[in-house]
Amino acid sequence: MSTLDSWILGVNDAFWTYLLIPLVVIAGLYFTFRSRAVQLRLLPDMLRVFKDRPVGGVSPFGAFTISAAARIGTGNIAGVATAITLGGAGAVFWMWVMAIIGGASAFVESVLAQLYKARGKEPGTYRGGPAYYMERALGKRWLGVLFAVLITLTFGFVLTAVQSNTITVTMQGSLSAADSAWFTPVLGVALAALLAMAVFYGVKRIAKVTQVLIPVMAGLYLLLGLAVVLLNVTEVPRLLGDIVGGAFGVREVAGGAVGTAILQGVRRGMFSNEAGMGSAPNASAAAETTHPVKQGLVQTFGVYFDTLIICTMTALVILSTNPSLAERGGADVTQGAFNDALGGWAGHALTLVVFLVAFSSMIGNYYYGESNIEFITGSRRVMTGYRAAVLACAVLGAMGSVSVVWNLADITMGAMTLVNLLAILPLSVIAFKLLDDYQAQRRQGLDPVFTRDRIPGLTGVECWEPTGSVVGGMRDGGRDGDARVPADAAGAVRSASGATG
Repeated sequence: MSTLDSWILGVNDAFWTYLLIPLVVIAGLYFTFRSRAVQLRLLPDMLRVFKDRPVGGVSPFGAFTISAAARIGTGNIAGVATAITLGGAGAVFWMWVMAIIGGASAFVESVLAQLYKARGKEPGTYRGGPAYYMERALGKRWLGVLFAVLITLTFGFVLTAVQSNTITVTMQGSLSAADSAWFTPVLGVALAALLAMAVFYGVKRIAKVTQVLIPVMAGLYLLLGLAVVLLNVTEVPRLLGDIVGGAFGVREVAGGAVGTAILQGVRRGMFSNEAGMGSAPNASAAAETTHPVKQGLVQTFGVYFDTLIICTMTALVILSTNPSLAERGGADVTQGAFNDALGGWAGHALTLVVFLVAFSSMIGNYYYGESNIEFITGSRRVMTGYRAAVLACAVLGAMGSVSVVWNLADITMGAMTLVNLLAILPLSVIAFKLLDDYQAQRRQGLDPVFTRDRIPGLTGVECWEPTGSVVGGMRDGGRDGDARVPADAAGAVRSASGATG
């Protein structure tokens, strides 16, 4: 296992260092320049979108709270701990930097997903994502199929194993029986059985339960983290100094060099906020809104909330307890920090939080894969085989090595990000035209509404018909009686489940 882990780590370091990180940075900076820093300039609009009052469906603010709850998962709890363990406190600074740069990438991919979405089987539902805009906008179905395969491998298989592994690690830190040899395989089978119930027998009922429980557990995590930060509030300036200093080699924690800090900050930041990865657009396409740019703004704000607030809180909790980073890695570092700061009960509470958010993410991971397999083929046999493989990954993830599982996630996630960025770079010009249309309507005092005839020469767009209805009283700066809403775009943002969390 150690030989396999070393080989995977070597491939990872070369791939991320010499190819992916430069591309992610260049793409993010290009999108920032071309959009005139939309991720910073339109921050007030991100908040204004939440005031939209829908004709039907979920409000933008309601959708944001659901998606934000889904994001608070292994990336925030285990991913931040892994970044600090391997890259020192400075890795957190580079997570911040990549969140700001990546916000522009998240904006572009989500706008494109909204524009090229397709109608679902049920009325008022939509599906889409990178595979769809690769086929419809670029005219390259083979590239869409390649992406569909990569996202299925990444989310359906590898990240399902990551979620299962994180649940196992936190339970081992809470339960004495977890040290027994039988514990991990039994837990893996139990997780697979629960996931099978969602996959085969009633995902809608389970999803309704998780939509109630997940926000509660996410709120509990925020309260626990805030309590630790307040208890150590006098140490916050020093901790922030360690983060900034470690980013440039001024101060080192756990031997993390500057290069390692950058590498881990970018990797774990992307795993947590998914900016530019191509996963969030699958959820963005399912949303219902009056203008594609609105969904792009919501997605960008989600990146900030995930990294600049939640991940920072986790980092401060970990660093405030001065953990022995060299001896551990992953979720047990965060769990140990809560134990040291608040007592053993806090570690048990974190175990419950991790279980609920990670299991919810496992369901979301499965459906990302399912929707992309449907893009490739309608074969029931293929779908049955996919479901069986996902359940096997849940079992194997519980029994796997923390390092091997996370390094495999890095490889597949990186390949998926590479394909998505190469697709949205040439397509970004369309996203920027939509941004210009949105801003032009805002300057006229209108609540922006998009129809596909507003951009001449647009092809491959199934929705956004020019015919529509008139709805008065939109609350986002629109003039009463003058908010034109297309028939398929009336309402507010309807969020799909988060992916990695």
